[in-house]
Amino acid sequence: MEFDDVILGRRSIRGYKPDPVPRALIEEIIGLAMRAPSSMNTQPWNFYVITGEPLARIRQGNTERMAAGVPQSREFRTGQPFAGPHRERQIGVAKQLFAAMGIARDDQAMRQDWVMRGFRQFDAPVCIIVTYDRAVDGSDDTPFDCGAVTTALVNAAWSRGLGCVINSQGIMQSPVVREHAGIADDQVIMKSIALGWPDETFPANAVVSERKSVAEAAVFVGFNG
Repeated sequence: MEFDDVILGRRSIRGYKPDPVPRALIEEIIGLAMRAPSSMNTQPWNFYVITGEPLARIRQGNTERMAAGVPQSREFRTGQPFAGPHRERQIGVAKQLFAAMGIARDDQAMRQDWVMRGFRQFDAPVCIIVTYDRAVDGSDDTPFDCGAVTTALVNAAWSRGLGCVINSQGIMQSPVVREHAGIADDQVIMKSIALGWPDETFPANAVVSERKSVAEAAVFVGFNG
């Protein structure tokens, strides 16, 4: 694909075919992603790539604990609830997704089922857990760098015909993730990425989130005109 085609065509994929993804292809994608810039070339990121039975155990433990009301134990801070335009955008994409899936506003069962899909990493055949080195915990550069490599990863995957969705629901119960993914103590769990072949019949996969304009986001200083 041309670069513009990847950037403009990529969308979050929330429905996947069960087909396995070759390890060699995932290694290729991660290798491309790691060309992302990082602060002073620190490259704080690591990746735990999970499939099969270990992923099934993570999904089971994650969903069971959340359904039982066990408080979330996400390691990367969530911050305050969204408000103002950020909340409006969150609601906006939720409305798009619910409309695509035919989930009515008062259909609590379907809404709960949608939430649980997130805790199962959307039933993708592969989950990539992005972690960073605990030695650089506390630096704002570290999550910035991990965001850069994650963006590069999902774009590289899209260029190879694979879909992804970046999510936090899949790592809400960090003890479960640590146990079954074998995550080292010197790593902080940051994000999970569901990855697989897109199911083009899944309605939510057609949703393209609305983006604010360049005029809204950018301030140009010192330019003529």
